[in-house]
Amino acid sequence: MKDILSPPWRIGIDVGGTFTDVVLIDGAGRVVPLKSPSVPANPAAGILRALDALAERVGLPMREVLAHCSHLIHGTTVATNILLERKGARIGLLTTAGFRDTLEIRRGYREFMWDHRTPWRDVLVPRSLRLAVRERINAEGHVLEPLDEASVREAAARFKERGVEAVGICLLHAYVNDAHERRCAELLRKLLPDVYVSASSELAPIAGEYERASTVAANAYVAPRLLPYLKELAVELRSRGLSRDLLLVQSNGGAISLNQVAQRPAALALSGPAAGLASLSFYGRLMESENLIAIEIGGTSCDVTLVDKGKVAQADRIDVGDTLIALPSVEIHTIGTGGGTICGVDAGGLIAVGPHGAGARPGPACYGLGGTQATVTDAQLALGRLREGSYAGGSLKLARRLAEDALNRDVGSPLGLSTDASADAIVRLVDQNIRHAIEKVSLERGLDPARFVLVGAGGAGALHVANVARRMGIAQVFVPRLAGVFCAFGMCNADVRHDLVQPFGKPLSEELLTLAREGLAALESAGRARLREDGFDDAAVHCSHAFDLRYSGQQWTIRVDGVSESAAELHAAFDAEHERLYGSNQPDGDIEIVNLRAAASGQLPTLSPATLSGELLSDAPVASRRAVFVDGAGLIDMAVLDGALLRPGHVFVGPAIVEEATTTILVGEGDRLEVDPFGNYRISIALQTGETAHV
Repeated sequence: MKDILSPPWRIGIDVGGTFTDVVLIDGAGRVVPLKSPSVPANPAAGILRALDALAERVGLPMREVLAHCSHLIHGTTVATNILLERKGARIGLLTTAGFRDTLEIRRGYREFMWDHRTPWRDVLVPRSLRLAVRERINAEGHVLEPLDEASVREAAARFKERGVEAVGICLLHAYVNDAHERRCAELLRKLLPDVYVSASSELAPIAGEYERASTVAANAYVAPRLLPYLKELAVELRSRGLSRDLLLVQSNGGAISLNQVAQRPAALALSGPAAGLASLSFYGRLMESENLIAIEIGGTSCDVTLVDKGKVAQADRIDVGDTLIALPSVEIHTIGTGGGTICGVDAGGLIAVGPHGAGARPGPACYGLGGTQATVTDAQLALGRLREGSYAGGSLKLARRLAEDALNRDVGSPLGLSTDASADAIVRLVDQNIRHAIEKVSLERGLDPARFVLVGAGGAGALHVANVARRMGIAQVFVPRLAGVFCAFGMCNADVRHDLVQPFGKPLSEELLTLAREGLAALESAGRARLREDGFDDAAVHCSHAFDLRYSGQQWTIRVDGVSESAAELHAAFDAEHERLYGSNQPDGDIEIVNLRAAASGQLPTLSPATLSGELLSDAPVASRRAVFVDGAGLIDMAVLDGALLRPGHVFVGPAIVEEATTTILVGEGDRLEVDPFGNYRISIALQTGETAHV
């Protein structure tokens, strides 16, 4: 392969709980995918092992692979796992006197409003390490009480005494006047040189005391665990031949250099899944479709993303567990359903799937690596939809007997079910959970899922996508040939992106809209300056603007994209969005501009996909095997197609199984599978009588 690769190339690396996915795309659009087992205890070791395997695959020394790499983009779930598993640093929080309990008070509401008894999880900073300083700035930014630097020094001494590794600073109204926060940060960095210091006004300059406090606490919590690993990885890659800066994918779907992410590691909370947006955009162009819903199922979770009219929903905050992070992100709905999700019977005698997973090690029972609990992968193997034998280049071997033993013990025996019935019930429950997740991002936003193309991605997504589509009345399904490395592929297509925000806090009027436009222009100028530092010229830079708006008296805002020509036009756009989301609006209501937002993206060269060519296969399957068809319909002989041999134009009517290098596709009875010019799979779903679909 070394003779046909055209430098320079891009490399995307996605570290998941089970596999580390690597994709290399060369200058001619050729794609080399690879999956390698992750090393959860040392993600950097797993990355280097995967790169070694990539070098062997392409027949080049590691140094040459990295030397010809123009962009190496990395996505990681380490920040997410640190927050979920509460394995972060010992941190302190510096607050204005009288506000040390902001984190515990939160916003005073619950996600489930009638549940008054379930206790909140402990916050990231114990009360003994939430220390107050004497100072006060009002909402207009005027200093009411000067900063008492002695109280800062007292807090620093206390932090040092308690062995604090990082400190977050969140002072009242610092988003309009950050002078006191900046001085606190200067003093702490001088007094505690080995301690990571993060100020809320640098990280999230927005109104909302709790939002800023939670965000800066999360940032401080992950930094001492995440940044050393990333820096060591960057140094090791440099020593092996990489001449460019390591890029990291942020929660907003864009990339950023390691140097820039050092002040905002919490922005990596959705690092891996957010890269799927770039893949969705790429495949949307190939399909000439602007309405897509992706289900990306890996070893531990299912991430659902929706693109409506070419735009993905953006959020100004995300929740990781019960930790709020008020940073821009792609809106992704995640459920604990993946191939390694543990299955069993709960105390009420019902089959339970998740939320816990088996991870890479010991993994599902069928891996034979020490795992004994039944998982979704064991169910698919027992049903015959997955084959026994080697996967991921021989790094894994699946054993059907081990899967059946685990299913019989954990589900079959307690419920008196056969192996097939147990496995089928598990898969049907998983399909239902995925359906609910899709409804969450579509129906609950006033969008009909039947007018979207459903994209099956991740190593396990293609096993579920056709059946889920059928249940939801979705007529068209798309499975990328690179489904199993979906996010790593997206990383190779992710633009470098900077999000900037400025509080505004003024009522909407023509005069103030002019002032707001000036603020947006200043944000855009700052974004362009950052991208010039990243090496982009203005021709490769794209900027977008948005307003955070609300009716006067409301607590929450709605984002409206674009710069309207008039206050009336912006008012109408907000009314329309409010109507779509909540079913009502106030055409005569007063509107407040809460925040101004700008996003500056440095666009990498557009990838030109290589088309596949070769002899067209006949309709004869490569092989067949006995497998349990959908919904317990019994064993049938399923046609098994080798995806490596399929070429554009090939058509096959299911039922069938397609075995690809990084995924397995289940095609239902009557479903029509066709290979497109780029080697991807388009499936027309045979909907049941009475079901409707929009194509």
